Amino acid sequence: MNVAVLWTNFLNAIKEEVTSLSYETWFSETELYELKDEKATIIVPMPIHKKHLSDNYYNLICETLNTITGTNFELEFILKDEIVKEEKNFLTQQDRPMPSGVPYNSAAQSNLNPNYTFDNFIVGNSNKFAHAAALSVAENPGKMYNPLFIYGNSGLGKTHLMHAIGNYIIQNTNKKVLYVTSDQFIQDFIGINKKDDSGTNFNYVEFFKNKYRNVDVLIIDDIQFLGGATQTQQEFFHTFNILYSDSKQIIISSDRSPDDLKLLEDRLRTRFCWGLTVDIFPPDFALRVAILRKKISAGAVEKEIPDDVIEYIASNMGSDVRQLEGSITRLIAYSTIMGGANITVDLAIEALKDYINKGISEKNDIHKIQKIVSEYFQITVEDMKSKKRSSNIAFPRQIAMYLCRTLTNESFPKIGTEFGGKDHSTVMHSVEKIEKEIKTNKELANIIDKIQQDIH
Repeated sequence: MNVAVLWTNFLNAIKEEVTSLSYETWFSETELYELKDEKATIIVPMPIHKKHLSDNYYNLICETLNTITGTNFELEFILKDEIVKEEKNFLTQQDRPMPSGVPYNSAAQSNLNPNYTFDNFIVGNSNKFAHAAALSVAENPGKMYNPLFIYGNSGLGKTHLMHAIGNYIIQNTNKKVLYVTSDQFIQDFIGINKKDDSGTNFNYVEFFKNKYRNVDVLIIDDIQFLGGATQTQQEFFHTFNILYSDSKQIIISSDRSPDDLKLLEDRLRTRFCWGLTVDIFPPDFALRVAILRKKISAGAVEKEIPDDVIEYIASNMGSDVRQLEGSITRLIAYSTIMGGANITVDLAIEALKDYINKGISEKNDIHKIQKIVSEYFQITVEDMKSKKRSSNIAFPRQIAMYLCRTLTNESFPKIGTEFGGKDHSTVMHSVEKIEKEIKTNKELANIIDKIQQDIH
């Protein structure tokens, strides 16, 4: 039996043992590289799969392989680009079974939207890592990545993922989950200063502590809005410490990375980086099309929407998922108002002319440029946004700033903000430096030309 047939049999057996969501997230993209010296080498798509499969499915994989082959194997998880390396990291067996039990509280009591689940979250290249991290936390709250910090621009799916984590946990465990926005946290904290009929605030203090500290999973949305509330930050600091010390799961979202939250105290920003920080990039064209198709099927749209109309919307609407979904609603309503007119590209242009974000396309996106440049130079986007000044980071950062200025219509201050809050003069200096060097450095000119091709 060759490895391809063996692995097909293995995956078919795994499908019977795990949920469809877990299978699609953790197993569907795996491959068996080789069986050699009582070791099974398995290719996985991302680093997070290494840890999760080892921590949570090691025994199941071993038992399934043993059933199929009659042999016990030691497992090794690798990425495709690690195959050629002589030294590989061996992962050790750990057994962390999924907790089970009757849900302690409902979605309503947790302030969760039951419509936001992993099942209806559309996964693409721009959010695959964030989705995998979120599911990992949902399956092992308080154990895998704590805190989990998710950041990205508005409308990319951060809130959906946070609700999905909460809904998964209350459906599969007896843990108590609480979802709140930072505004709600601020309002509840302000309430501590109120006095009851007895002339004291003891009842309000007790209410606050019970609400926020007597939970197993605390989910805080839009943490950046704590920026101007100094006393509330202090209270959140204490709440964070108590929950963290008790191994309670903390999940936080923001529109920017922890390093860019300049109005928050350093001790808070440091704690946000204790666990796992993941960013969600704007959806690419393929993902935007998938989101639109999902919206159409979920809404049971009676009228047929042709592929060219879907592609027109995906190409012109921008990256905000809410606007993408809203465009379908608007298009259907416009068609109805126009006497049930057939939906065509011309109708879509007319219906959405005041709704489309003119000039927005994937190639003119700062986040995409940062991602492609960082991949080319084999650094992370976080490195590019950091204060690090080593040449292997500073040089790619300057190139990325130059490309953002030449390929987008963004201002110097806006670009500086997207690079970790850099001053506009720093961006100007970087752009001028690259512009000057390109004229005499053919190697640099070729590098930038190659990156531009990847961006387009």
